[in-house]
Amino acid sequence: MKTSLMKAIELIASMDAELLDILSVTAQMSLQSSIIALLIGLPIGIWLGACRFPGRNVLLVANRTLMGMPPVVCGLLFYMLFSGVGPFRHLRLLFTVDIMIMAQVVLITPIVVGNMETYVAGVAPAVRETAKGLGLSGTKTFLLLCSECIYQIISAYLLAFSRSIAEVGAVSMVGGAISWKTNVMTTAIMQYTNRGNFSLGVALGIILLSLSLIVNIVISLLQRRLSR
Repeated sequence: MKTSLMKAIELIASMDAELLDILSVTAQMSLQSSIIALLIGLPIGIWLGACRFPGRNVLLVANRTLMGMPPVVCGLLFYMLFSGVGPFRHLRLLFTVDIMIMAQVVLITPIVVGNMETYVAGVAPAVRETAKGLGLSGTKTFLLLCSECIYQIISAYLLAFSRSIAEVGAVSMVGGAISWKTNVMTTAIMQYTNRGNFSLGVALGIILLSLSLIVNIVISLLQRRLSR
């Protein structure tokens, strides 16, 4: 174990080419999927939190269900749609980073929606009264609401990002964990551990834990700021 740890530190310090490739694919997938999820989930979450309309509770239940969707189920769905017998097989997206991003968006968008809806539901009445008093339009009211929720928006994004980098089920099914192409940190840890290459697995584990720690520290600081 000590030898594996020392070799892992050496791999990180020497900027191993394979390690950098895995980190690059992970960053590409996680950053793009979390940004897309934020762009989709932010307006939906604000809408659900600020508005009251028939069917709202049904949408909230549906979103909470999607928040708990097993990643392997999402991976299975995308595999069936884009495999050689699926309706979208002509797009040839299976075992590419693009389909990994798509699967991640489906998994993490409900997280953004749920976080924004919960927070906005608490601040929307006061913002609505302020906007009404100032005679603001619907668009300006939305922008005012976004400015009031800026720290929560950042927090929701970081939660989505942390879920994206830690997910393994869906990305392994649709990406195939192909070396130098679709291998991300989580799938690589499994792959290299099974091969007995513990040093690279440990190196990736150290980086993954470090990223998780940094993200959680930032989220904690933001939540402390919100609670003031």
